[in-house]
Amino acid sequence: MRPAGILIITMILLAALLSAGCQTQSGTPATLKIGVVASMTGPASTTGKDVWQSAQLAADEINAKGGVFIKSLGKNVTIQLVQGDDESTREGGQKAVTKMITDDRVDILVGGFSSAVVTAHQSIVAEHGVPYIITGASSSTVTHRTDVNTSMMFHHAPITDASASKTTIFIDEVMRPAINSKFGFPADRPLRLAVVYQDSPFGKGALSAIESTIAAKGLKVQVVANETFKMGETDFRTILTSVKAKGPDAVYPIAFLNEEVPMLTQARRDVGLDTIFLAVECVDDPDYYKGLGQYGDYSIIESRFSAYATPRGPISGNVERYRSDYTARFGASPGMMGAATYEGVYVAAAAAEKAGTLDRPALVAAIGSIEVPEMVESMERGVISFANPFRESQFNLFMEQLRWDPATQLLRPKIIWPDELKEADFEIPDWYRPGSG
Repeated sequence: MRPAGILIITMILLAALLSAGCQTQSGTPATLKIGVVASMTGPASTTGKDVWQSAQLAADEINAKGGVFIKSLGKNVTIQLVQGDDESTREGGQKAVTKMITDDRVDILVGGFSSAVVTAHQSIVAEHGVPYIITGASSSTVTHRTDVNTSMMFHHAPITDASASKTTIFIDEVMRPAINSKFGFPADRPLRLAVVYQDSPFGKGALSAIESTIAAKGLKVQVVANETFKMGETDFRTILTSVKAKGPDAVYPIAFLNEEVPMLTQARRDVGLDTIFLAVECVDDPDYYKGLGQYGDYSIIESRFSAYATPRGPISGNVERYRSDYTARFGASPGMMGAATYEGVYVAAAAAEKAGTLDRPALVAAIGSIEVPEMVESMERGVISFANPFRESQFNLFMEQLRWDPATQLLRPKIIWPDELKEADFEIPDWYRPGSG
């Protein structure tokens, strides 16, 4: 072949390669990019690890089945996860989300744990119109706020109004009559409740929900103490001493896992506060059970996915399978926040397939109208849906009581409420001391 012919062929091949390269970068996308907002470092890092690992499990399952079919591309694409460490801080969240949107050019965001951290980066998400499936951040501020356009944000977590209200009703319906009966108090004696809450939208929202539920439903629950603490705090002995002096029948912390473990341990070990502690759902994680050990005996968690308990019903098989697959891969049971993110990745994939495009407005519209069958968390009507004014999915919540087994040296839960899901009855330990009054 003549040199001129070789040159022409070389130029044609080079042009084809350059064209393919440009198309990969700015034309036809090869992947569905999902940015995972997770607290990989800082006070919430235990939960962040669970969030990231659960997202990995979901993405790998979807990719193993062929990925996601995008009609406008005429082909299936694989999911590519991009990790965004929010460092458990407002500033860290802003930095991580900005990078994922502008540098990594993600199609959808999933995750977000702390309400304070999420509310700080929502304006960045709104500016770019990126769909965001928020699987934590339980403050209603997240989707109820009016100072930021949240129309592309979808809340796959019970808001504090729902979870705190459910717990307060349980306290009145189950705990109060059991305590009054055991100690010979009048049947109409109010339960004396102490609330120890994180100084954040999460904590303040829960306290407000507790108080409004008591007032609206006329519950016989009296808040005898409300103490606040800063996010990430680990020494609670001064606060707990003050709480003990108020004579509560129960203590309800609104706290993260890394906060409640030292709080409850110090209460029982150092302060002698021999009462029943409750917990918010976000602590339902293997590290919580391990961290508390025997000090968690008889404590209670409001939850929607348990690290160890399986609610009766149509999703019980899914829960067992998910827990088994997660444990086989990561060597530990999954936590509740990871479960929500696992589902969030599946919802993102289903929305992309429904939209038939990776165009952001189309993805937002698809998420807003989608109905995905419940997976590992029990949902109202049996589906994950955001078809309400604030784009919030609706969960079936339950209460667990934890028991310490001296033989196995393990702390494990049993579902005790509501009746249709319960495995055991609520119990009051022999060492328990009710409040005064």
